[in-house]
Amino acid sequence: MKTISRAVVPALVAAALAAGVAQAQAPTKANAAQVLPAPIEQQLRKNLEERLPNMGKIDEVRKTPIGGLYEVRVGTELFYSDAEGNYLVNGQIIDTKARKNLTEERQDKLLAIDFNALPSKDAFTIVRGNGKRKLAVFEDPNCPYCHRFEADLQKVDNVTVYMYLYPILGPDSIEKSKNLWCSRDKGKAWVDWMIRKDTPKQADASCDVNALARNIEFGKKYKITGTPTLVFVDGTRVPGAIGAADVEKLLASK
Repeated sequence: MKTISRAVVPALVAAALAAGVAQAQAPTKANAAQVLPAPIEQQLRKNLEERLPNMGKIDEVRKTPIGGLYEVRVGTELFYSDAEGNYLVNGQIIDTKARKNLTEERQDKLLAIDFNALPSKDAFTIVRGNGKRKLAVFEDPNCPYCHRFEADLQKVDNVTVYMYLYPILGPDSIEKSKNLWCSRDKGKAWVDWMIRKDTPKQADASCDVNALARNIEFGKKYKITGTPTLVFVDGTRVPGAIGAADVEKLLASK
């Protein structure tokens, strides 16, 4: 479990007091998933939208395990409010009994990516061995962590890697990604660059590189903020460079 920031505790306590909460209810799945009575939800939405017009569109309001405290979802951002919208908390809910970060668990579900819904046309594949196992990776060609990760990934066999070029580190990353995407053998050009530092050939001006822009938009939607980011078949994502042994464990568990 992640370390709980000291700033989170007083914020949540203040919200609980403001809502007149004396004690928390048992955090059951059924309770957490309950919808609000329409009048409460309408009033809460109305007050927050009027008072915080720059907050953005409220996509969902639902109960939390804490009586009188409600989750307000704006996209994939989570806030917490009392029924009147008088107090808004930007923090985390920790189930101390179960030792779980409920906010983190909820965000993981919201940010989970349906592997089958990935835009595979905007990736190229690298097949090793029988290719039965599947893994999607978002990488920037200039990311040093990606270079380290790729060296480890060479040790993983019997896998199909869906490689999404994700140039977020600057103009040179975009240029290199264009050249890689337009290579005759994308997989070979990628490995040659990431492992052997062989610079990809200049892309032909007629090559369609719109896939790169679509990858960036996809990443923004799902808050892919760093590279490498791995996505497994069950939708689980792993940010950051991990070793071959860890990739093997995750592939085996999916």
